[in-house]
Amino acid sequence: MFERLELIIGDKVEAIKNKSVLIIGLGGVGGYALEAIVRSGISKVIIVDYDIVDKTNLNRQILALNNTINLKKVDVAYDRIKAINPDCEVIKIDKLIKPDNIELLFEHNIDYLIDACDTVETKKQLIRECVKRKIKIISSMGTGNKLNPSLLKITDIRKTSYDPLAKIIRKMVKDERIKDKIMVVSSIETPIKTENNKIGSNAFVPAMAGLLCASYVINDILGCDNDK
Repeated sequence: MFERLELIIGDKVEAIKNKSVLIIGLGGVGGYALEAIVRSGISKVIIVDYDIVDKTNLNRQILALNNTINLKKVDVAYDRIKAINPDCEVIKIDKLIKPDNIELLFEHNIDYLIDACDTVETKKQLIRECVKRKIKIISSMGTGNKLNPSLLKITDIRKTSYDPLAKIIRKMVKDERIKDKIMVVSSIETPIKTENNKIGSNAFVPAMAGLLCASYVINDILGCDNDK
């Protein structure tokens, strides 16, 4: 099934197949990251989410269809992965991950971690754990209230701007004197102000963020330059 990919990367497809990727958060960002990871040949994925598909997800989440509403996201994701590649090994973690139970993620062998979760403290702890364990992480910053997907980029957290979430993570990295590069997907677009500060979203900015997360993982495996 990977003939078209082999045309551009040759036998490096095998290097991709031998890696394992954990994706935490299967919403607008994580769903598209998962889609691209599986279609790129990763043979083992660990999917983490505790939520169900809601009708409000229909405008932006690849797992959200009218016939998947009220189903567990990890179950919908499992079925989709197997429909794409039946040989892909899938581990489901149907739990709300917080700093006090985050250790259970690392009971599994992980080469790369894609952080598409929404909880700030969990994002911080994921970075700490990955740095400690020498696991490569790519973390999605804020995609809400933004309209221009071309303003997203892969960069070190220290080079981010105009992103309120990135500002919080950047401060943590500085305060804790973390020396490692912390790669993120972040937008330089100024968030749109909305009524009552509610977070709006669309079909293309979260999707692009997820695809960029996946591209970081695949290009890193291939030895391509991800350092922007």
